[in-house]
Amino acid sequence: MKLIYGVKDKPRFGALIVFAIQQLLAIMTATLVVPVIINGSCGTTMSSAAALFGAGVGTLVYIAFTKRKSPVFLGSSFAFIGSMIAAFAGGVSMSLGFLGLIIGAAFAALVYVVIAIIVKCAGVNWINKIMPAVVIGPTVAIIGLSLAGNAIGDMSKGSIEGIATSPLITVLCGVVTLLITVICSTYGKKTLRLIPFIMGILGGYLVAAIFTAIGYAADIDAIKVLNVAPFLALVENGVNLNTFVSVPDFTFLTAFKGFGELNAAYISTIAVAYIPVAFVVFAEHIADHKNISSIIEKDLLEEPGLHRTLLGDGIGSVVGAIFGGCPNTTYGESVGCVAITRNASVVTIITAAILAILISFISPFIAFVNSIPSCVMGGVCMALYGFIAVSGLKMVQTVNLNLNKNLFVVSVILIAGIGGLTLNFGKITITSIACALILGIITNIVVSKAKEQE
Repeated sequence: MKLIYGVKDKPRFGALIVFAIQQLLAIMTATLVVPVIINGSCGTTMSSAAALFGAGVGTLVYIAFTKRKSPVFLGSSFAFIGSMIAAFAGGVSMSLGFLGLIIGAAFAALVYVVIAIIVKCAGVNWINKIMPAVVIGPTVAIIGLSLAGNAIGDMSKGSIEGIATSPLITVLCGVVTLLITVICSTYGKKTLRLIPFIMGILGGYLVAAIFTAIGYAADIDAIKVLNVAPFLALVENGVNLNTFVSVPDFTFLTAFKGFGELNAAYISTIAVAYIPVAFVVFAEHIADHKNISSIIEKDLLEEPGLHRTLLGDGIGSVVGAIFGGCPNTTYGESVGCVAITRNASVVTIITAAILAILISFISPFIAFVNSIPSCVMGGVCMALYGFIAVSGLKMVQTVNLNLNKNLFVVSVILIAGIGGLTLNFGKITITSIACALILGIITNIVVSKAKEQE
C-alpha cells in the first residue's frame, strides 16, 4: 500500500493534531463502552474517562517497547470483559474488585512476558510456519467480518434510552456518515483524504442533531436521535470548574483500600479468570500485527520483534488497568484508520495517546463523545471493519487457492469465524476469532504434507 505518511514521518503540527483526534474518534467509543458494560453487569463505578487515560498511557508504553516502529493505538479489551466481571463476583467489595482488575491484568501480562521470552530465545520462524498467509490472511479477514453485525446493529440504534427511534432515520444518519467518509477519502484533496472519519462523524452528527431538534420541536419521539443527556449532566448542579475539568476516578485510588481483604482464594480465582484469556488474546495479537505489517509493508514480528510487541501490549495492559481498570489491546479500529487514511506515522499515534490523557480531564469532550449516536459510529465502523476484512483478503491473494489443501484451510477459518464458533470452559470463552485460528492451524498441519496438485 502506498502510504501518504510513513512510520517515521512527522506531519506538520496543525495537521498532526487533527490526525490524532481522528485516531481518537476511531477508538474512543469502544474504549469508553467497556467500563459501561462492566458497570451495567456488576453495579460498579468504573470511570470511562479513567479508561481513556489508561489507554493513552498504555499506548505510550507500547510505543516505547516497540521502538516507535508500530503505528497502533491500544484501547480497552473486550476479550477480558468476562474476566473483569469475575473480579467482582462472589459478593466481594468494590475495593477488592478494583484491586482484582489490576492483579488480573498483571497475570495476563505475565503470560505475555513468558511468551516473549520464548520468542526471544526461539525466534519467530515457528510462528510463521504454523501461521502462514493461508492461515493468517482469512483470520485477519474474520476480525473485520466478525464485527460486521456490530456495525449494522449500531446503524439501527438511536442514543436515547427509552425512546424507540425510527430505524429509517438512524440508518439514514449512518449512511450519510458512511458516504461522507467514502467521498472524502476517495475524492478529497490531501487534507480531506487524511481525515475522512472526522468529516463523516461531524456530518452524521449534524444530520442527527437536525432530526433531534425537529423531534423535540414537534414532539416526535421517532426522530429523536441525538442524546443530549451527557451535556445536561454537566450543568445539572450549575456551571463550575467541574463542568469543564474533572479528575477521572482512577482505579488504583479505590484498589488501594482492598489490600486488607486480599486472600489466596481470591487471587487464584482471578488467575483462572485472566490467564486463559491472555492466550486467546495472544492469537489475536499475532493477527493484528500481521495485518498492520501488511499495510506498512514491514514485518513487525521481525523488527522490532514479536517479543517487543508482546511486552508492549502486556505492560501497556497493566498500566491501563492501574489507571482505568481495563486491560488494553491493539485496536483493529486503529489499524483500519491507518489503512484507510494511509497515515502510518507513529508520531500521530503518540500525539493521539497524549491527547487521550489530556482529554480524559476535559468533561465537555467526554460528554460530546458519549453523545455521538450509535448509528453515526455504525456508519464509520462499516468502513473501518470492512477495511480490516479486505486487508486479510489481500493477504490471501498470495495463496494458490487452486490447491485443495489451501482451499480447505481458508474455508474452515472463514466458516468457523463467520459462523461464530465459540467454546466455553466455565467463565472462560474462546472467541470465534481464536477458534477459527486454532482450527485453521490444525487443518493446515493436517494437509501440509499433501502433494501440490491442482
